[in-house]
Amino acid sequence: MTAPRSHRRVAWIAALTLLLAGCGSGGPVRRISEPAASIQQLTVRADGSWEVQVRLDNFSSVPMRFTATNIQVAFDNGAAATLQSQPQIVIGPESADVATATVSPLPEGRARIATALADGRSLNYTLGGTVDAGPEDGKARPYKIKLTSALTPVPGLPGVLR
Repeated sequence: MTAPRSHRRVAWIAALTLLLAGCGSGGPVRRISEPAASIQQLTVRADGSWEVQVRLDNFSSVPMRFTATNIQVAFDNGAAATLQSQPQIVIGPESADVATATVSPLPEGRARIATALADGRSLNYTLGGTVDAGPEDGKARPYKIKLTSALTPVPGLPGVLR
């Protein structure tokens, strides 16, 4: 004998309610992923130092606090500068932000930038080092950074590469 239609409907609703309740009981997943860093913009200042805007990417599912950078910059495999800063910024889940650092480049780095700007040509760069980051409510730890990319002079903005 089959159950009356109303009993089946109640059983179906109860089963669906239990299934949905089971899905939400664990809360959001906390996934911590390695961050990334790249140069968003490099500006040569009048005194020869560089103002470098470093893009910091948070690929985690939780907000991350970025506490320090220690990144070596090389142009065409030649040492150019070291980006050391303490940005102390919180970047939301799966987002990015920019931290600015002023650095004194090595003479070789200064020469490579001057040549690229004078010729109006792109310049390949490599980043290597560490970025210290951790969940907003936790302790930071160092993450290795390795990136190869290029900077290009910005037309109309003397001394600026992106």
